[in-house]
Amino acid sequence: MGKGELMMRKAELKRDTNETKVAVAFSLDGEGKADIETGVPFMDHMLDLFIKHGLFDGEIKADGDTHIDDHHTTEDIGIVLGQAVKEALGDKKGIRRYGNAFVPMDDALAQVVIDCSNRPHLELRGEIPNAKVGTFDTELVQEFLWKFALESRMNVHVIIHYGKNTHHIIEAVFKALARALDEATSIDPRVKGVPSTKGLLT
Repeated sequence: MGKGELMMRKAELKRDTNETKVAVAFSLDGEGKADIETGVPFMDHMLDLFIKHGLFDGEIKADGDTHIDDHHTTEDIGIVLGQAVKEALGDKKGIRRYGNAFVPMDDALAQVVIDCSNRPHLELRGEIPNAKVGTFDTELVQEFLWKFALESRMNVHVIIHYGKNTHHIIEAVFKALARALDEATSIDPRVKGVPSTKGLLT
C-alpha cells in the first residue's frame, strides 16, 4: 500500500505563549508541499528541506520574540511539529516503526535513526564546528531536535559522521531526519496491528 492509497494522516495544532505563536498543519502522506514562515530564515530553509525530502505536506507559521534571539521560536516549532507528528500517527497500526537514513551534503555526512517507540530520547553525536550560521545560533539545532523527539515521543539518534561546512552539516541532518521519519512512519502491508510485542506504541 503506497502513500497515495492511505487515508490521510494529518494534524493541525497551535501554541500561543507570551513569547511565541506557532501554527502547524502537517500531513505524513503528502507530496513535499511546504509553506514555511517562521521569522527565523535559517529554520525556514531547514524546515522546507524537511518537508520536501520527507514527502510530507506542511504549513508552519511562527511569530516569536526574535528581536531577543531565535531560541523561543525554534524551540516552540520543535514542540508543535513534534506534537503534530504524534497526532498524525494516531494508533501507529501498520507502520514500519524504525527508520534509518544517511544523507551526504558535499563535505558532510549525517545519519538519523528513529524508533516510533513512545519512549522519547535524543542522542546527538558529532560536532557542529561553528557557533553560528549567519545570525542563527547552531546550538538551537539540538534544542529543536530534543523538543521534536520529546513531543513526538520518538527515540531519535543523530550522528554527524564528518563535515567541515556548518551549513552543510545541519542541512544533512534535517534531510536525514526527514527521510528516516518517512521510512519509520510508512505503512508496511505485512505489519498486522502495532509493531511491538507489547501490543501498543502509545
